[in-house]
Amino acid sequence: MNARTTSAVSRDVADGAGDLPWIEDAGRIAPRDARELSRLFLDRLQVLEEGTREYQYARNTLIEMNLSLVAFAARRFRHRGSGEMEDVTQVGTIGLIKAIDRFDLSREVEFTSFAIPYIVGEMKRFFRDTTWAVHVPRRLQELRVTLARSREALATTLNRQPTVAELAAHLNLSEEEVVEGLVAANGYVAGSLDGPTGDGETDAKSRRYAETIGDDDPALDLFEDLHALGPLLQDLDERDRAIIEMRFGREMTQADIGRELNVSQMHVSRLLSRILTRLRTGLLST
Repeated sequence: MNARTTSAVSRDVADGAGDLPWIEDAGRIAPRDARELSRLFLDRLQVLEEGTREYQYARNTLIEMNLSLVAFAARRFRHRGSGEMEDVTQVGTIGLIKAIDRFDLSREVEFTSFAIPYIVGEMKRFFRDTTWAVHVPRRLQELRVTLARSREALATTLNRQPTVAELAAHLNLSEEEVVEGLVAANGYVAGSLDGPTGDGETDAKSRRYAETIGDDDPALDLFEDLHALGPLLQDLDERDRAIIEMRFGREMTQADIGRELNVSQMHVSRLLSRILTRLRTGLLST
């Protein structure tokens, strides 16, 4: 380790660190040394009990040590402006935390290689969800850009706005595909709910759009989710249902569940991952 890293790391065992080295300022660890220390902390994290001080110390230190990965991934989005870059860094940190929680040393892959896709994925998801006022499929987002360019080019040539048929011929698409893209483009910018409805009333009496929209029942989505999840839970065997009930019904930690079932915490983690993947796949297919 270099001098900067050595000054930040102490081999003295501090309260909350257990048998891990105590790091005064994890953010000062050089990236090369952070990779070595991360492997040590990740290895220890997998056997620590959730909720303990040592677990929290190891997890928080891993996050701080690897924030340089978030900064590295954010560079590709620096053209977005300083205002958005703060949000990009925040969502990138969420991706880093997910990578730490899901990393498994048995995969024999470097943590850096594992974490970067999580970090970049969260950043791309942020731009995808915040740029468009209404979420539309990626295919239609890309078609909107193509249509906008084609309309501008054809308008210059024709000295008027092109028709749907002319756009379809220019792009070698069907008219239905062009119409679908034009409709989807309306989701790029949303109108204000405080705007007038335009129902012909005078300005003094004109209603706002918000006044014409009913409220959603907040319990409706939960009811639909539970209704779809019920049969899938019934298809699980008795042990899998017990694990789900202990983890989410009784809010037990993985370590507690392991003691209940007389298995390791790591094995409980693998079981939960398998069960949740099965349930998620079942919900998406319904």
